[in-house]
Amino acid sequence: MTQTLTTQFLTVPGGRLAYDDTATETGLPVVLLPGMLDSRSVYRHLRPLLTAAGHRVVTLDLRGLGESSMTWSDYSPASIAEDTLALLDHLGIERAALVGNSYTGATVVRAAALAPERVAGIALIDAFIENLPPSAVQRAVLKALAFTVTHVPAAWGSYLDKAYPTARPADFAEYRSAAVTALRTPGRKPVTRAYATGDSAPTGWSAEVRRPALVLMGSQDPDFPDPAVVADRQAAALKARKVMIDGAGHYPMAEFPQATADALLPFLDEVA
Repeated sequence: MTQTLTTQFLTVPGGRLAYDDTATETGLPVVLLPGMLDSRSVYRHLRPLLTAAGHRVVTLDLRGLGESSMTWSDYSPASIAEDTLALLDHLGIERAALVGNSYTGATVVRAAALAPERVAGIALIDAFIENLPPSAVQRAVLKALAFTVTHVPAAWGSYLDKAYPTARPADFAEYRSAAVTALRTPGRKPVTRAYATGDSAPTGWSAEVRRPALVLMGSQDPDFPDPAVVADRQAAALKARKVMIDGAGHYPMAEFPQATADALLPFLDEVA
């Protein structure tokens, strides 16, 4: 089951951010951040499971993506961490759990280091922090992928086909089409390039985190040669618990939302 919420906006220095907020629940607030080139709708199947458990859920479109304004001077994970904390201030949320997928794993790590009193805990879903250094071949592949996605938006659709290897949601075709169409929006190319070539896995940030953490990883994530080894490395860096979601690719919250909720909800109860 999905929920339809009214898009709201927050103006911060440099632009306008789109978000939605279930608002009525009284449990620990949870902020869900999508990954690179994605929109907040990637959480459309997980959000109802969290609200059913009593949590207030806020989802945010990243700079330049979704319904947020397009042109910014900075698209880094650190700048998105500042946006996330500004959103907490705007909503009057004193303390929340932060969940980051892929590119925004580094964002929630940064936010926890910047404002530990505001962050109850962080959860990383198939994230790019403290990963094993890529080989020369992997670096070449990543560079080629960044160029291709920037100039040929349909390549992002091909990537999504691989990123959902086992259990695509019923609305996957519609979602995939919308994602590719969004990258074809006039003026989007510099945004795509900035994300595709940005540093999504800065090293050393984890050492500054003193908040509870959870690492979730799909066992068939095509972004990593060995997802379990990467998850172990991240869990060690954050002193976190690791949960592997069997069969999931890079987006378990959409591919296996119930399994993701089953892993996330006990953690939220603990940090609350």
